[in-house]
Amino acid sequence: MSLTSRNALVTGSTSGIGLAVARALAKEGAGVMLNGFGDPAAIEATRAGLAAEFGTAVLYSPADMAKPAEIAAMVAEAEEKLGSVDILVNNAGIQRVSPIEDFPVDAWDAIIAINLSSAFHTMRAAIPGMKARRWGRIVNTASAHSLVASPFKSAYVAAKHGIAGLTKTAALELATHGVTVNCISPGYVWTPLVERQIPDTMKARNMTEEQVIRDVVLAAQPTKQFVTVEQVASLAVYLASDAASQITGANLSMDGGWTAA
Repeated sequence: MSLTSRNALVTGSTSGIGLAVARALAKEGAGVMLNGFGDPAAIEATRAGLAAEFGTAVLYSPADMAKPAEIAAMVAEAEEKLGSVDILVNNAGIQRVSPIEDFPVDAWDAIIAINLSSAFHTMRAAIPGMKARRWGRIVNTASAHSLVASPFKSAYVAAKHGIAGLTKTAALELATHGVTVNCISPGYVWTPLVERQIPDTMKARNMTEEQVIRDVVLAAQPTKQFVTVEQVASLAVYLASDAASQITGANLSMDGGWTAA
């Protein structure tokens, strides 16, 4: 499943799912631009390590996914330095757990901006090039929460439902241009994002950490197992391949059976 002639931009890719997707794409030979926050030295070590291991171009952009101008500049930089943005993976995301009546307005605005609006801005910037080349793959990281809701996650659930709708709309607009648009909806994946929300859920539900993991997190997944970042990355690579050219507008669940009921 070689992607040696392709270049990818993966947002939110300095850790977790995004980094696993970037690594999997680089392994298949794609040039990659990383994006996200973190310790600069650690990010540079990651970037250089991927480039050395897989012998492909690996760049990094610190663009803030809450700022449309920085997003547009990042896409333009990727196109200039890599030569194209053939594969766009919208993965950046943040979370906040709180009852609606106590939900901070600035937290709502930030979650909608980063988890939903940033995907619109990256797509808006990258689609013209994809249409011109008549080939493109857009993969959006949604969530089981794009299909079902959980209490205390109003902004996240709203954003992920929005990602599912944005994916369908873009897929229809691009169906005759050689560009596919899909989203992956994982259940709980053990990432820094999930780990950080455990204390907030403990507080909101008055539970211990063990109770939150057993009775809240994995209670939703019939397999009683976390999805791995590598499993999500493998599906993203498949969707980026020529073999997946007739999959578009799909919301692909990878949730251990969570949404089967």
